[in-house]
Amino acid sequence: MSRSKNYKKIKSASGIYQNEITGKFLVEKRMKGKLHTASFPNLYEAKQWQKHFDGTKAKIPNAGSSYSTLKEVWESMQRNHFPILATSIKEIWHRRYKMLVMLEHLPMDQLTPAKVSEWVIYWVTHYSTEEYQSGRGRAGRCHLNNELNLLVCIFNWYKESEIFEKEALHLTCPVKKKHRKMGFIKPLPDKKKQIELHHAFLFFESLQPLYRDLAQMQFYTAGRIGEVSGIQWKNVDMRNRRLLIKETCIWDMTNKTFIELKQFPKNREPRAVFITDEIMAVLKRREAFRISGNDYVFHVQGNPLNYCTIQINYRGAQRKSGIPYTGTHILRHGMAKLARQIGGGLDAVLAMTGHKDLKLADHYSKSNEDDQKHFSEMIMKHIRKQKAEDQGPQSDFENVIRLRNFKVS
Repeated sequence: MSRSKNYKKIKSASGIYQNEITGKFLVEKRMKGKLHTASFPNLYEAKQWQKHFDGTKAKIPNAGSSYSTLKEVWESMQRNHFPILATSIKEIWHRRYKMLVMLEHLPMDQLTPAKVSEWVIYWVTHYSTEEYQSGRGRAGRCHLNNELNLLVCIFNWYKESEIFEKEALHLTCPVKKKHRKMGFIKPLPDKKKQIELHHAFLFFESLQPLYRDLAQMQFYTAGRIGEVSGIQWKNVDMRNRRLLIKETCIWDMTNKTFIELKQFPKNREPRAVFITDEIMAVLKRREAFRISGNDYVFHVQGNPLNYCTIQINYRGAQRKSGIPYTGTHILRHGMAKLARQIGGGLDAVLAMTGHKDLKLADHYSKSNEDDQKHFSEMIMKHIRKQKAEDQGPQSDFENVIRLRNFKVS
């Protein structure tokens, strides 16, 4: 295969060129005076061929293998498992899988920890380059945990699926603890997730009426923004002070506009919330905007809220109030933290957030630097008090004259 003018040289990869039209990579390797070439869809496979090619005809990775390839498992997973997933989760998984494409030709029995290590090293090297990191700032990638988690998820589904029951019986997950350590690129940016109560009040005051009511409802119910945006009047029992969080707004991941109202929340279980006086005040204000034939508590002229407009209003209020938080999930995190402080344990967090997993409840309400400051001040106050008690009352001897220095006239 000859190299045409459409190929450009790849920096830091001697003998590898990329076709500017097709995007494929051409590799050249000279052995014993003979030039060998090969073409690959991605740089990873090109480098692997250049590293391991010994002059003989390359073997087809899955030749004679009785195991399905990662690609076949992924495609089967999309057909059989994806229909029960939320639209947003499917889009996120599709995006994360793009980095796993270079492994999809491997049969599942050849997807070993060593292969995963090679994959991790390749991407860490790629994302650590100056060319990638320059100008990205906080947007630069910090780790590969999300992609590794997806690979674990695919493998677990493969093991549990009746389709691959026999061939997967004796295989173990190739992703190990070491891979997450190897996948570290740089520390996560310092970002506060749990909004403090006084900051929450400042945030509410900086919002327009509709979005102030939305934010207060999200905070007081410790809800996800999609669940709060999807609250229906049919699930509001003001007489018995009972609110049922059931439906969820689903937004397009690209333009962040409303797609559909899903009939169940993220964990598929409706959650009852007691209507406190604060929640009642919000609902009574929203009653003035209730439209016949429209069951949305929060809407704009009868239309469900778009996530992009929620983001714009939240960001504007966060900037205006000067609080050190970003995003729409800070209110759920903040109430989880408050529930743990007031309630004294994870049971209070589970009751407020609706989590079924203690680990998640702990993650949402975990201690932060504000807690460290609070408890360190309490501890030092105790230390100072104990020290004072141990030493007892002391007299001031600065003005006392020693007897041996005193002369009698």
